[in-house]
Amino acid sequence: MLVCDACGRALPSEVAAAAAVAAGRRHLRPPRCPLCAAAPGYDELGRHIEAAHPEPVPPGARRPEPFAALPECPFCGEAAGPELEAHVRARHGHLLGAPGTDTGNGEQLYECPMCSLTCTNIQILEEHVDLHLEEQSFLEGGNIRDLELAQQLQTEEDKWQRSEEEKREREEFKKLQRQYGLENSGGYKQQFLKNMEREVDRGRMQPFEYHKRKADMMECLAFGIDDGKTKTSGVIEALCKYYQNENKDVRRVWLSTGVDHFHSSLGDRGWGCGYRNFQMLLSSLLQNSLYNDSLRDTTRIPSIPKIQSMIEDAWKEGFDPQGASHFNNRLYGSKAWIGACEIYSLLTSLRIKCQIIDFHKPTGPMGTHPRLFEWVLRYYSTDNEGGAKVVCTSKPSIYLQHQGHSRTVVGIEERKNRTLCLLLFDPGCPSQEMQKLLKQNSDGTSLKLLRKFVGSLKEKQYQIVAVDGVLSLEEKAARCHASQVLTSEKIP
Repeated sequence: MLVCDACGRALPSEVAAAAAVAAGRRHLRPPRCPLCAAAPGYDELGRHIEAAHPEPVPPGARRPEPFAALPECPFCGEAAGPELEAHVRARHGHLLGAPGTDTGNGEQLYECPMCSLTCTNIQILEEHVDLHLEEQSFLEGGNIRDLELAQQLQTEEDKWQRSEEEKREREEFKKLQRQYGLENSGGYKQQFLKNMEREVDRGRMQPFEYHKRKADMMECLAFGIDDGKTKTSGVIEALCKYYQNENKDVRRVWLSTGVDHFHSSLGDRGWGCGYRNFQMLLSSLLQNSLYNDSLRDTTRIPSIPKIQSMIEDAWKEGFDPQGASHFNNRLYGSKAWIGACEIYSLLTSLRIKCQIIDFHKPTGPMGTHPRLFEWVLRYYSTDNEGGAKVVCTSKPSIYLQHQGHSRTVVGIEERKNRTLCLLLFDPGCPSQEMQKLLKQNSDGTSLKLLRKFVGSLKEKQYQIVAVDGVLSLEEKAARCHASQVLTSEKIP
């Protein structure tokens, strides 16, 4: 049984026979002239020899037979030898005529216009062509289905990619929420208790101490004041004495009004630096009588939850609505990080005159910020241009913010080689280290905790909050309005 190469269906017997003939003709190599290698075809080989080579055959030679080069019949495969031409014409002569023409026996041959199959019956040819048309229609329909399937697969792929992207965005958002304390996992109180319980489980804290510290914490939170357990006082005074006797490297030094150092505790470790730096700044303001009137309701250092409530109150007054919306107008009971804008809003709500200075790009080689150092020098040296080596100014400390952390500037050194060095209080530095600065006759080794040269501050951007006086009620209202539009002055 023979099947159609195009559609795979079984062909009728007459069509199968014609297909076999056509297959034989397709594989037939045309005979070549043995005298000149021309290929005139089956019917013309003899006439070609007679016409192209009329010269006589040399003595002892015989004229080559036209089909001497074909040992087998191309139609039936029978070995015919030199009688191949006679064999072909006798056995298969009816197949040598042109399609659609008379073969000499009164039989017409019809060739398929799509695959060149030769048929002897026009009806069979029509049926055969119909098969081709059906197959073409089938293939076209298949192509359409393939296109639809490809589009469907692409749509599903796009949907999957969007789903994965949304999933990554949610995970990144949750990560940022955890990083900045916005995931509603509890605040200062919850973290304090959890960390104390962990200390008890590890044998680092006795149960009675746990209960005592818990009671102390609850009392401080009830009154809204810091327990003072992370505070170190007297460092500025100790620095004044040290610099009076230091003659090796420092040409001049300017120091803030007395500043207490506060470091992170069990309740705010990992997120409380902004609040601790505000406590340091506030301790400096409380030691300056200029701010007594503005701070008459804040005579003691507030606890971190209290500071959170104070910032929320500033938002309610109308300060920094954009920043408030970032925190959903809620800080109390969270572990949310705060930055320069929250410090500005809080200070201004207390009628403390301050400004944010944004050092938004490096101004020196290797990503450094020499203009920040120059600004701090002007801040401390203005109105303090005397010739004294150690200048204990009336200037409050400065809040210094960069990505992921904040510190407090308490002074600046001018070295004998004219380079500048900031003196910083870091809330990440524990009290045990800060206590070393209180020792008399210090050799200055502990100052490494405070000193930061130009090459040490290489974050992309810094912000500072600097205090410079008090505000009237009218000025406070004006700043509240202005903070809704502009919250920082940029240094080009």
